[in-house]
Amino acid sequence: MDGDVVLRPIRLRDQRDWREVNRRNREWLRPWEATVPPPAPGGPTAHRPTYRQMVRHLRAEARAGRMLPFVIEYQGRLVGQLTVAGITWGSMCSGHVGYWVDEGVAGRGVMPTAVALAVDHCFRTVGLHRIEVCIRPENGPSRRVVEKLGFREEGLRPRYLHIDGAWRDHLVFALTAEEVPEGLLARWHRARSQQAHRHPGK
Repeated sequence: MDGDVVLRPIRLRDQRDWREVNRRNREWLRPWEATVPPPAPGGPTAHRPTYRQMVRHLRAEARAGRMLPFVIEYQGRLVGQLTVAGITWGSMCSGHVGYWVDEGVAGRGVMPTAVALAVDHCFRTVGLHRIEVCIRPENGPSRRVVEKLGFREEGLRPRYLHIDGAWRDHLVFALTAEEVPEGLLARWHRARSQQAHRHPGK
């Protein structure tokens, strides 16, 4: 939790609020949402899971140590989702973050705060060493989140994920624990404070 922003585990009883926010933001989110590629000839057809199926899958992955599924609350209401997925242990100790947020609260610092909370939890509590975020080059709002937080841009992964019906290129942004010894949330607070001093009244 940081001010009005709360990051907490997703629950089955979040279904009504989650579905309402997702429905209201369908067009806002559609260009950036993962899709399932068409099946190979004779192969099985994949179906979009229900909310309950999604949560049960996320919880099973969390119990196996491969995922951390959260929802984001702002001023007491559910406004988005953040998942740390692909968690790998051993010599890598890494994971990647995906997220979406209600268009109505975009630009208020909600998502950078949520990402900073998640990264600090991963580094300080879970024991991960590296976090990456993969973003379509065209996704300006999502890129601004990682730029505000000081993630390093590492390069392009061509045709990396199936998004909005096709294989899409993604830019890779990353941080390691050594780069934020004071914590990412502290860095984000400092950046916001400096911005406020440079542009008072904004």
